[in-house]
Amino acid sequence: MTLPARCCDTMETLQPAASPPVLCSVLAVRSHSCEVTLDSGLGLFSWREVRPRRERSRAGMCLARAFHRARGLTGSFTDRLPSAGHIVPVSEIVSVEEAEIDEKHYGMQWKHMCKPHAFTVHYVQRSKKHRWRCKAVTFWCSDELLCCHWLQALNNLLEQQACRPKHLLVYINPYGGKKKGRKIYEKKVAPLFSLASITTDVIVTEYANHARDNLYEVNLDKYDGIVCVGGDGMFSEVLHGLIGRVQKDTGIDHNNPKIPLSQCYMRIGIIPAGSTDCVCFATVGISDPVTSALHIILGDSQPLDVSSVHDRKTFLKYTVSLLGYGFYGDVVKCSEKNRWLGPARYDFSGFKTFLSHRYYEGTVSFQPAKWAVGSPKDKVCCTSGCYICRQSSNQLREQQRAETCGLQHNEQEEKWKTVKGKFMAVNAAVMSCACPRSPKGLSPAAHLADGTADLILVRKCSRLNFLRHLIRHTKSNSDQFDFPFVDVYRIKTFQFTPKHSEENDSESTDLANIGKRNFTQICTDHPSCGCSQVNSVWNCDGETLDETAIEMRVHCQLVRLFARGIEDSHKEDDENPSRV
Repeated sequence: MTLPARCCDTMETLQPAASPPVLCSVLAVRSHSCEVTLDSGLGLFSWREVRPRRERSRAGMCLARAFHRARGLTGSFTDRLPSAGHIVPVSEIVSVEEAEIDEKHYGMQWKHMCKPHAFTVHYVQRSKKHRWRCKAVTFWCSDELLCCHWLQALNNLLEQQACRPKHLLVYINPYGGKKKGRKIYEKKVAPLFSLASITTDVIVTEYANHARDNLYEVNLDKYDGIVCVGGDGMFSEVLHGLIGRVQKDTGIDHNNPKIPLSQCYMRIGIIPAGSTDCVCFATVGISDPVTSALHIILGDSQPLDVSSVHDRKTFLKYTVSLLGYGFYGDVVKCSEKNRWLGPARYDFSGFKTFLSHRYYEGTVSFQPAKWAVGSPKDKVCCTSGCYICRQSSNQLREQQRAETCGLQHNEQEEKWKTVKGKFMAVNAAVMSCACPRSPKGLSPAAHLADGTADLILVRKCSRLNFLRHLIRHTKSNSDQFDFPFVDVYRIKTFQFTPKHSEENDSESTDLANIGKRNFTQICTDHPSCGCSQVNSVWNCDGETLDETAIEMRVHCQLVRLFARGIEDSHKEDDENPSRV
C-alpha cells in the first residue's frame, strides 16, 4: 500500500501568543496516516488516525475542539482532527530513539517514496488492576530533517524531567520468596533501565543484613536512588541502612525515642520478588516487577511514614506496615521454623495459630492523633495525591513548629489513653497492609503519609467470632471493625506492657490462656504437654521481635519511595487506558 505523500513531509507549528509551541505533523504509523501533535505547554503527546470528515463521531469532535480550545487554537487544523487517538503525557514517555530501517519489511510500502526515516516512542500503558506495561509506537516519514526535528523536540522535553534517576544502586536478594530475584531483575527490569538510559551498580547480597551494612559505608552522593529486589525483608534491610546512615551523618541518636529523626530524601525503589510484597502492593497497587520498574524510571516520589520501635531507651527496629502482637506475632514465629515450605508456610502457620486460640493480657497506652483528618472507620482509602495525607502532614508540621517555639504543652502534658484487657491481637498498621490475599488490608483507611498509625485491639472472643473477623479481611464489602470485641484508634504513639512483665527485664514472659478444652492446644515449645505458658513475639514487617514491652512512635514522611500511591480505579480504562 502506498502512503499519501503528505504523511511524509507535512509539519505545522501552531504558536498562539504567549503560549508554548504546538508541533503538528502528519506521519505514518504502520500503514495508516496519523496526525501527530506535541503540546509542550500541556505536556501531551498524541496521535490520531486521519479519516474522512464524515467518519468523525460527535464525541471525537468535542474532544478535538476541547483539546485545542484549551491551547487557544482554532481554524482548519482543528477541523481536520480525527475522531479517536492516543494521548500520552510527556511525563509518562520512557524514551525516544531513532528506529532502524528494515528495508525488506518496509520496501513494498515505501517503494514509490524516498528512503524512509523513523523514530520510536516508548511509553507507559495502563492495564487492569494497576498494572503498567511499556509499549512502543514507530512513526515514519521520508523527510530526514522532520524526523530529527521530532526526535530533538521529544528528547528536549524528556531532559526537563529532572525527577528521573540517572544512576541507581541496586541490591538483589537471591534467596527471598521463590529465589528468583536475580532472574526477575535480569529478564524484566534491567532491559527497561537500559532503555531509559539508567546506569546501575548491582550488589547481590550474600548474607542477612548485607544491604544494611553496605549502606553505612557506600558513597551515596553519586546515586539518585536505591533499588531493592526482593520481599518485605529486603526492603526492611535497605530501610534500616538508609535511615541509620542519615541519622549517623546528622548526629541523631536513634536510641532516644523522643528525638525527631532526620528525613531521608534519597528515594527507594521496590522490585517485588518476595513472598508477600506488602509494602509494594500497598504503595503501587500491584506486586509486578515491570510496573515497579516503570515507576522508578518515571521518577515517581511517594512520601512514607516510618515508625520506630524502642524498648525503654534502646532502639529495636523500624516498621512501615505492621507491628502485631498476639495472633500475627505467633504466626510469624511459627513460620520462621518452617521456611522450607516457602510461601506456603504462612498458610500452615496461620491455621496452626488459629487452632491454638491464645490470648494475652496486657496494658496498651496511646496518644490519639488529634490533628489527623479522618478516622480508621471512614472508609476513605489513601490514593495517589491523597488530600488527607497532605492536610494531616501540614497540620502536624504546624503543631511541631508551635511546640518548638514553646506555644503548646510538651509531650508529657498531652493526654494518654489506657486500655487494659485480654487481647487476641494488638496491631498497629502504619499503612493499609494490603496484599493479594487481603486486598483491603488490616486497616483499609490507613494512610501512607499522614503521620499516624491505626491501633487495632482485638479482645478475647470465641473461635467462631475471631474467624469471622479474619474472613472479613479478604472481602471488599465487609467491615472488619464492625464487631463488639474490636476497637480501632488513630494514634501517633503507643506503648504495650504485658501483664507479667518485669521492669528490669529486657525480655518478658506472657501467660497465654487457652480457650475451651474441647479443642486440643498446640504448644509450639512443648508439643507433648498441656502447659499454658508461652512467649509471644512482635511481628515487625514480617520479622520477629522478641522484646514484648515496647514503645512505637510514628515519624511523618521520613522516607520516600519510587511510587505515586494507588491510582483511582475509575481513572483507568481496562481495555486500553491510553486510547481516547
